[in-house]
Formats: sequence, structure tokens, C-alpha cells
Amino acid sequence: QVQLVESGGRLVQAGGSLRLSCAASGRTGSTFAMAWFRQAAGKEREFVAAQTWGGLKTQNPDSMKGRFTISRDRAKNTLYLQMNSLKPEDTAVYYCAAKSTTRDLGSPGEYTYWGQGTQVTVSS
Repeated sequence: QVQLVESGGRLVQAGGSLRLSCAASGRTGSTFAMAWFRQAAGKEREFVAAQTWGGLKTQNPDSMKGRFTISRDRAKNTLYLQMNSLKPEDTAVYYCAAKSTTRDLGSPGEYTYWGQGTQVTVSS
């Protein structure tokens, strides 16, 4: 029903910046919240940031909000994640997700649709 495709992940040096994109297609009219999660090798999936599709609410952990910024372009059905001052600890597969409700934005189990992920590697 909804397809999500991430792009933009690559190898980057510590201190650099990246912008990830998530293109949504299909029946996106029922999508009301989108989010970014990441999963490093050997670790659990971690919440990065979320935003309601109308832009009225955003949420991200304190550990992320200083460097990571979520945004969206409704006309293009695209979600973005701007990442600045990257650290080696940010190395992970980054996933885009979407759901039809606006509660529990930081819980991965609440999201219905997921992209395949894009690899971000930060070298020291």
C-alpha cells in the first residue's frame, strides 16, 4: 500500500554532514506520521526523529536533537533527515518508517511501513 525508499547514505568523515531522503509512494493519503530509526551492528533499533505529515508535531531524543533535524516536503512525498557533526557512533543502517496515527512516535513497533534502509558509515 505504501512504499518507502531511502537514499543518501554513504561513507563520510567524522564532523561531516549528510542529508538522507525517504521517498514515499502508493496510497500515502492515510499516512500521518513518518520517522527515522537507525540500527547499528549488534544493537537494537534506535529512534532518531519523527514528524507528523502535517508538520504540527516533531519528536526526537535529547541525544539527537542537537545534530539531527527532520523535515518533509509534502508536495514531493519525501521525508528528510539532515545530519550534522557526524561521529563514528552514528554509523548504522538508517530506516524510514510511516504510520497512520500520530501517537507513540518513538516506538518502532507502532510503524506499519518501512524502507529497506540506507547505510551511513562515519570514519574517524
